[in-house]
Amino acid sequence: MVPDIKKILYATDVSQNSSSLVFSYAVDMARKHNASIVIVHAVEPIHHVSYAGASVAAMMKTAQKEEQETSREELKTRIQAFYTRTELHMGVSGNELVSKILIPLGSPAEAILKAAEAEQCDTIVMGTHRKGFLSKAFLGSVARSVLEHSRIPVFIVPLPSAETYQEQDII
Repeated sequence: MVPDIKKILYATDVSQNSSSLVFSYAVDMARKHNASIVIVHAVEPIHHVSYAGASVAAMMKTAQKEEQETSREELKTRIQAFYTRTELHMGVSGNELVSKILIPLGSPAEAILKAAEAEQCDTIVMGTHRKGFLSKAFLGSVARSVLEHSRIPVFIVPLPSAETYQEQDII
């Protein structure tokens, strides 16, 4: 018996290419299964190498925290604006489908897996850029890592290149 899908984790890198195409799959799946969507976008911590004294390093760390918090709020606003815009194209309210937006600090693959477990999601929907000269043979590193370590089904959407992407063709 196939388990019910009641909560979908949609992992995004917040690029337009990823957002429209992959989110449309997550929305379609949520509509078909009467499920909710948890959006996650991991922010990798900024590492500064400093040879200055302890006081300068402490000031840099404080400034870095403030910068990351501002970035997280800007990302959340951007994600909310995105799914509101998507609502116009797909005829479904993002506010009704999206139950939570998470923007954790950490490596993307680890953050996606932790969020899926913490939120008790039934599946993960994400895209892959397939960068590099072996792109036709291998998934992107984040998608591959999530797929290898996930305990729930992972739905991976191959993303078109930015040159061939047309938002109106997707939604």
